[in-house]
Amino acid sequence: MILSDKDIKKAIESGRISIKPAADLKTQLGSCSIDLRLGSAFRVFEHSKYSHIDPAKKDYSNEITREIFVKNDDTFIMQPGDFVLAMTLESVKIADDLMGRLEGRSSLGRLGIVVHSTASIFDPGWDGNCVLELGNLGRMAVELTPGMRICAMTFEELSSKAEVPYTKKKVAKYKFQKSPVESRIYEE
Repeated sequence: MILSDKDIKKAIESGRISIKPAADLKTQLGSCSIDLRLGSAFRVFEHSKYSHIDPAKKDYSNEITREIFVKNDDTFIMQPGDFVLAMTLESVKIADDLMGRLEGRSSLGRLGIVVHSTASIFDPGWDGNCVLELGNLGRMAVELTPGMRICAMTFEELSSKAEVPYTKKKVAKYKFQKSPVESRIYEE
Protein backbone atom coordinates (compact mmCIF):
# COMPACT_ATOMS: atom_id res chain seq x y z
CA MET A 1 0.00 0.00 0.00
CA ILE A 2 1.38 3.41 -0.99
CA LEU A 3 1.12 6.05 1.73
CA SER A 4 -1.11 9.04 1.08
CA ASP A 5 -0.21 12.60 2.04
CA LYS A 6 -2.08 12.11 5.32
CA ASP A 7 -0.17 8.90 6.09
CA ILE A 8 3.19 10.45 5.13
CA LYS A 9 2.54 13.25 7.63
CA LYS A 10 1.65 10.66 10.33
CA ALA A 11 4.80 8.65 9.53
CA ILE A 12 6.94 11.78 9.85
CA GLU A 13 5.28 12.72 13.15
CA SER A 14 5.78 9.21 14.56
CA GLY A 15 9.39 8.96 13.34
CA ARG A 16 8.80 6.11 10.86
CA ILE A 17 10.04 8.54 8.21
CA SER A 18 12.71 11.12 9.08
CA ILE A 19 13.69 13.87 6.66
CA LYS A 20 16.50 16.27 7.59
CA PRO A 21 16.46 19.15 7.12
CA ALA A 22 12.71 19.02 7.65
CA ALA A 23 10.63 19.26 4.51
CA ASP A 24 8.34 22.23 3.94
CA LEU A 25 5.11 20.27 3.70
CA LYS A 26 3.27 23.18 2.04
CA THR A 27 5.53 23.05 -1.02
CA GLN A 28 7.10 19.56 -0.90
CA LEU A 29 4.21 17.27 0.05
CA GLY A 30 2.17 15.86 -2.82
CA SER A 31 -0.92 13.65 -2.71
CA CYS A 32 1.18 10.50 -2.26
CA SER A 33 4.81 11.64 -2.33
CA ILE A 34 7.24 14.15 -0.93
CA ASP A 35 9.55 16.20 -3.11
CA LEU A 36 13.26 16.18 -2.28
CA ARG A 37 15.64 18.96 -3.22
CA LEU A 38 18.94 18.92 -5.09
CA GLY A 39 22.08 19.10 -2.98
CA SER A 40 25.27 20.93 -3.94
CA ALA A 41 27.64 17.96 -4.44
CA PHE A 42 28.04 16.30 -7.86
CA ARG A 43 30.29 13.46 -9.03
CA VAL A 44 31.28 13.98 -12.65
CA PHE A 45 32.97 11.49 -14.96
CA GLU A 46 36.39 12.29 -16.43
CA HIS A 47 35.39 10.82 -19.81
CA SER A 48 38.08 12.68 -21.70
CA LYS A 49 40.87 11.04 -19.64
CA TYR A 50 39.77 7.38 -19.79
CA SER A 51 38.70 5.19 -22.68
CA HIS A 52 36.41 2.88 -20.72
CA ILE A 53 35.20 1.77 -17.28
CA ASP A 54 36.30 -1.53 -15.76
CA PRO A 55 33.65 -2.25 -13.07
CA ALA A 56 35.75 -5.09 -11.61
CA LYS A 57 38.80 -2.93 -10.89
CA LYS A 58 38.96 -1.99 -7.22
CA ASP A 59 38.06 1.63 -6.61
CA TYR A 60 38.51 2.44 -10.31
CA SER A 61 35.35 4.51 -10.47
CA ASN A 62 36.84 6.83 -7.84
CA GLU A 63 39.76 7.40 -10.23
CA ILE A 64 37.56 8.22 -13.22
CA THR A 65 35.23 10.57 -11.38
CA ARG A 66 35.70 13.67 -9.29
CA GLU A 67 33.41 15.36 -6.82
CA ILE A 68 32.58 19.00 -7.30
CA PHE A 69 30.57 21.38 -5.13
CA VAL A 70 28.32 24.11 -6.45
CA LYS A 71 28.47 27.23 -4.31
CA ASN A 72 25.36 28.94 -2.94
CA ASP A 73 23.38 30.76 -5.62
CA ASP A 74 25.39 29.07 -8.38
CA THR A 75 24.14 26.49 -10.89
CA PHE A 76 25.17 23.19 -12.44
CA ILE A 77 24.73 22.90 -16.20
CA MET A 78 23.72 19.47 -17.52
CA GLN A 79 24.87 19.24 -21.11
CA PRO A 80 23.02 16.96 -23.57
CA GLY A 81 24.15 13.37 -23.06
CA ASP A 82 25.70 14.13 -19.66
CA PHE A 83 25.48 11.62 -16.84
CA VAL A 84 26.44 12.68 -13.31
CA LEU A 85 25.83 11.52 -9.78
CA ALA A 86 24.21 14.06 -7.50
CA MET A 87 22.50 13.88 -4.17
CA THR A 88 19.47 15.15 -2.39
CA LEU A 89 19.80 18.00 0.07
CA GLU A 90 17.73 15.97 2.49
CA SER A 91 18.83 12.89 4.38
CA VAL A 92 16.04 10.30 4.58
CA LYS A 93 15.59 7.59 7.18
CA ILE A 94 12.96 4.91 6.57
CA ALA A 95 11.47 2.52 9.15
CA ASP A 96 12.01 -1.23 8.87
CA ASP A 97 8.41 -1.77 7.70
CA LEU A 98 8.47 0.79 4.86
CA MET A 99 10.30 1.18 1.57
CA GLY A 100 10.85 4.31 -0.48
CA ARG A 101 10.66 4.74 -4.22
CA LEU A 102 12.32 7.67 -5.96
CA GLU A 103 10.86 9.13 -9.12
CA GLY A 104 11.68 12.07 -11.33
CA ARG A 105 9.51 15.13 -11.55
CA SER A 106 7.45 15.46 -14.70
CA SER A 107 8.35 19.13 -15.12
CA LEU A 108 12.06 18.22 -15.34
CA GLY A 109 11.42 15.10 -17.41
CA ARG A 110 9.77 17.34 -20.00
CA LEU A 111 13.12 19.15 -20.27
CA GLY A 112 14.99 15.84 -20.75
CA ILE A 113 16.27 15.41 -17.17
CA VAL A 114 15.99 11.93 -15.65
CA VAL A 115 16.93 11.40 -12.00
CA HIS A 116 17.65 7.69 -11.86
CA SER A 117 18.85 5.03 -14.23
CA THR A 118 18.14 2.03 -12.02
CA ALA A 119 18.32 3.03 -8.35
CA SER A 120 14.72 3.92 -7.59
CA ILE A 121 14.14 1.65 -4.58
CA PHE A 122 15.24 2.56 -1.06
CA ASP A 123 15.14 -0.51 1.18
CA PRO A 124 13.51 -0.71 4.59
CA GLY A 125 15.90 0.73 7.14
CA TRP A 126 17.51 3.11 4.61
CA ASP A 127 19.39 5.99 6.28
CA GLY A 128 21.28 8.61 4.29
CA ASN A 129 21.15 11.09 1.47
CA CYS A 130 19.72 9.77 -1.76
CA VAL A 131 22.17 9.65 -4.64
CA LEU A 132 20.64 10.61 -7.97
CA GLU A 133 21.77 9.20 -11.31
CA LEU A 134 21.10 12.36 -13.34
CA GLY A 135 21.01 12.25 -17.10
CA ASN A 136 20.15 14.79 -19.75
CA LEU A 137 18.35 12.98 -22.55
CA GLY A 138 17.44 16.21 -24.29
CA ARG A 139 19.23 18.15 -27.01
CA MET A 140 19.69 21.32 -24.97
CA ALA A 141 21.66 22.05 -21.81
CA VAL A 142 19.59 22.42 -18.63
CA GLU A 143 20.53 24.57 -15.65
CA LEU A 144 20.06 22.90 -12.27
CA THR A 145 20.14 24.87 -9.02
CA PRO A 146 20.94 23.36 -5.62
CA GLY A 147 17.83 23.58 -3.45
CA MET A 148 15.41 23.08 -6.35
CA ARG A 149 12.85 20.27 -6.07
CA ILE A 150 14.49 17.54 -8.16
CA CYS A 151 12.62 14.30 -7.39
CA ALA A 152 9.71 12.79 -5.46
CA MET A 153 9.77 9.90 -3.01
CA THR A 154 6.80 7.66 -2.37
CA PHE A 155 6.59 5.25 0.53
CA GLU A 156 5.10 1.76 0.56
CA GLU A 157 4.16 -0.29 3.58
CA LEU A 158 5.58 -3.81 3.80
CA SER A 159 3.50 -6.78 4.96
CA SER A 160 5.83 -7.02 7.97
CA LYS A 161 9.13 -5.55 9.19
CA ALA A 162 12.18 -6.56 7.18
CA GLU A 163 14.25 -9.20 9.00
CA VAL A 164 17.48 -7.52 7.88
CA PRO A 165 16.98 -3.80 7.19
CA TYR A 166 19.44 -2.09 4.87
CA THR A 167 21.64 -0.51 7.53
CA LYS A 168 22.08 -3.87 9.26
CA LYS A 169 23.25 -5.70 6.12
CA LYS A 170 26.95 -6.51 6.19
CA VAL A 171 27.19 -5.95 2.44
CA ALA A 172 25.26 -2.66 2.26
CA LYS A 173 27.64 -0.59 0.13
CA TYR A 174 25.95 2.80 0.43
CA LYS A 175 24.55 3.02 3.94
CA PHE A 176 24.80 6.38 5.74
CA GLN A 177 26.12 8.09 2.60
CA LYS A 178 26.42 11.86 2.78
CA SER A 179 27.91 12.50 -0.67
CA PRO A 180 27.46 11.14 -4.20
CA VAL A 181 29.53 8.00 -3.67
CA GLU A 182 31.00 6.37 -6.77
CA SER A 183 30.04 2.84 -7.81
CA ARG A 184 31.23 0.12 -5.47
CA ILE A 185 30.37 -2.78 -7.77
CA TYR A 186 33.94 -4.06 -7.31
CA GLU A 187 32.94 -5.12 -3.77
CA GLU A 188 30.79 -7.87 -5.26
